[in-house]
Amino acid sequence: KQDCAKRRERHGEKSRLAPQLGIQQARSNRAVPDWKEAAAAPSFIGTRVFDIPLEELVDFIDWMPFFNAWEFHGKFPAILEDDIVGEAASNLYRDARAMLDRIIDEKWLQSKAVVGLFPANAVEDDIVLFADEARSEELATLHQLRQQRQLPNGQPNLCLADFVAPRQSGIADHIGAFAVTAGIGIEKHVAEFEGKHDDYNAILLKALADRLAEASAEYMHAKVRKELWGYASDESLNNDALIAEGYRGIRPAPGYPACPDHMEKTTLWNLLDVEKNVGIELTDSFAMYPAASVSGWYLAHPEAKYFQVGKIGRDQAEDYARRKGISLATVERWLASNLGYDAAAA
Repeated sequence: KQDCAKRRERHGEKSRLAPQLGIQQARSNRAVPDWKEAAAAPSFIGTRVFDIPLEELVDFIDWMPFFNAWEFHGKFPAILEDDIVGEAASNLYRDARAMLDRIIDEKWLQSKAVVGLFPANAVEDDIVLFADEARSEELATLHQLRQQRQLPNGQPNLCLADFVAPRQSGIADHIGAFAVTAGIGIEKHVAEFEGKHDDYNAILLKALADRLAEASAEYMHAKVRKELWGYASDESLNNDALIAEGYRGIRPAPGYPACPDHMEKTTLWNLLDVEKNVGIELTDSFAMYPAASVSGWYLAHPEAKYFQVGKIGRDQAEDYARRKGISLATVERWLASNLGYDAAAA
């Protein structure tokens, strides 16, 4: 164990001390998408709330993370035929499908979504949202972080703001925001199982609610692409292609590698009035409750892609704190795993 700890420490030190660019140098190496490919204006500006029929989510479920959560590692449905774990995996899948039928037929859970579509433009590494197409009233600013590590082969140092048209370009770009949950009503049924000391079905229900939440996010993203924003109205993808994210655009989530700052969820919650509209609360640590919930942004440019911000320098941390109007210590606390320097020694 000590050897493992030492290896982790060395890896962390190596990662933290990996060659970095200054933030201005990283910005000069930003991605420059083809803005002729910018998406057209969406069908509405503002927010809308949706009740999602659970039966429509079944085809959007990605079962692989479900099996991974139960320590079955392999591809679905091939894992059901696996020589070693196939029988156990098949039994679990049978139980899951039976419970899924009950969830739908007996309306154990509800799925709700709030979606917002807004005029937006990038200003340096921030994305500014506007109240309407006049773009004179600013609604919110989404603060983003940029990769600072030295990248090989002329690769750009990415920031999500790179995929939204710069304000000085004059291009009328847009961005979407969403929050979905499939956890409404779960507490009652989990409590019933736990009251019977039936931990298996309590855990099974939570795992299925998580899958339905992710399916809700996939369902709403498809609806946005094909109808609400409509930039991919002719899209026709099967479930495998959806799971492989073979569509135009991305939906990065605050707290994940491309935008690792969980604090940005506060902006999302205020923008969409999430708690009032769909009942998802943010805890003091910015976790979502019910836990079976997903939130994030919609970026529509065809060159938009997921990436990992990774380690940032003190220069970017200081600049980020200034842009957000918070202390450097607060940034360092919430982005501790992204710091490419020793905050205690700085």
